[in-house]
This record gives sequence, C-alpha cells and structure tokens, in this order.
Amino acid sequence: MAPDPARSTAPIGTKHRFTVNLSILFTELPLLQRPAAAAAAGFTAVELWWPWPDSPVPPKSELDALRRALTDAGTRLTGLNFYAGQLPGPDRGALSVPGEESEKFRRNVEVAAEFAQSTGCTALNALYGNRVPGADPADQDRLALENLTLAARAAHDAGAVLLVEALNAVESPGCPIVSAPKAVEVADAVDAATGLGNAKFLMDLYHLAMNGEDLHKVIDGYTERTAHVQIADSPGRGAPGSGELDFDDLLGRLTAAGYEGLVGLEYKPGDRPSEAAFDWLPRALRSA
Repeated sequence: MAPDPARSTAPIGTKHRFTVNLSILFTELPLLQRPAAAAAAGFTAVELWWPWPDSPVPPKSELDALRRALTDAGTRLTGLNFYAGQLPGPDRGALSVPGEESEKFRRNVEVAAEFAQSTGCTALNALYGNRVPGADPADQDRLALENLTLAARAAHDAGAVLLVEALNAVESPGCPIVSAPKAVEVADAVDAATGLGNAKFLMDLYHLAMNGEDLHKVIDGYTERTAHVQIADSPGRGAPGSGELDFDDLLGRLTAAGYEGLVGLEYKPGDRPSEAAFDWLPRALRSA
C-alpha cells in the first residue's frame, strides 16, 4: 500500500535526524552500491544488519570494500548489527543459541566492533536468539548474558553503545525478548555484569506495535534508556502512511520525552524502487 498523501504532507520528524537501513531498503542493488544510492536520495547516515549472514568473519577485502563504499558515498555508518544469522526471518538471533550459532557470534564480536570503530559507528545491535527445543531456557539466558557481556565490552572499547532490541512475537515466535520491559531488563543485567553502563534499549516502534504494546507508555517510560529508535508502519512493515501508526504523534512524543538520537528507517519499500519510498519525508530532513 502506498503512503496516504494526506498524511505524507505533515511536517513529520522536524525535530529528528534520520538514518536509512541498507539491509531492508535499496536491496534491489548490490551491497556496495547502496551507500551511493542512499546519498543520492539525500541521506548522509546509514545503518546495516550484519551484511554477511553466512560469514561472521568475512574476508578483509570485503570489509575494506564496504568501508570504501561508505566513504566514497559520503555516508556515515551509524548502526551495525553483530552477526545474527539470516535476516529477516524467524531464525534471527544467535548469541543465546547453544553450539555453532553462539560460537559464530563470539567470533564475530571483535570483527564487528573493529569495523564499527574504523567507520565511526557508535551503536552495535546484538539480537537475542530463539528458544531451542530441548535446551533449558535458563541455560540459554546464562549463555546470552555471557555473550552480551563480551559484546558490551567490545563495543565500549570501540566507542559504541550496545543495543538490546525487542522483536515481535508474531514474526519471531521463538524469541523470548518480545516486549520493551524485557529488553530493558536484559540491558540492565548487562550493565550490572560489566559496570560499563553502555547497554541501551533499541526502541523499534514497529515490533512494539506488532506486540500490541502501548507505544505512548513505552516512549514515556523508556526513552531515558533508549539509544536508538527504528520505525516502520504497522501492519505491513511499510513506509509511514502505509499502515495505522501516527508518526507525527509518536515522533513528537519522543521529542517531548527528551529523545535526541537518530531515527532509523527500517521498513520495506513495497512494490516500488527504494528511492520512491521516502515521499513522506521532505528531502531537507533526510540529512543527519
């Protein structure tokens, strides 16, 4: 569904700076062409899921090529996921999954942190894994805390915060982190374990809406613990105006709550080129 023009013309986001996620937008292009496409659309800040879902430790040449593409386009990498398997999909997350997946996560931690530091990226997102049949949930949570602690220390050394995100139970029924209070609880546990204070909440309004949470209460209650916000309309995960969420209201409430960080555009463009999926956002507001 295309955005409603009546809603698209509202002065949305005038208090916010926006970053575009190149793992869900501009995916009609090869990875190394996406930073330039985002820049051509007016964006100066971009974020990424881990770009190599099958490789927690890609060849140095691939890391160098992506760094060069970001620099050549004049875009800043402002957010990066640690390795989390194949995204999007219900199998997302790795750090709490016993065996090979959590081993991949641990191998990825230093690589991702070093890449973030080399690009000036200041936020690293660590996605919890699914519950695994036959595994004790308490054992998975202990494994998760060990790995999140490792990730928080690596992020701190790279000058970044560690983000903890709540997903939604509709699309990720196996994930145990599907509410704002639970995600903040996990972030608090990481801070208690490290003493660093750099574990923060990633407030994804799409996932929270899909969970049926009261977004006003989430914003009022958790903005102080929030280091990054991501948006997509619900239902459908499309651009603002394609669903039921009132982003003028929500972004205004974030401003009133004191949020001054970036807002990540993490939505699907629908059946059109990605460059056409930003008609709701005036070009003057796309530069961060």
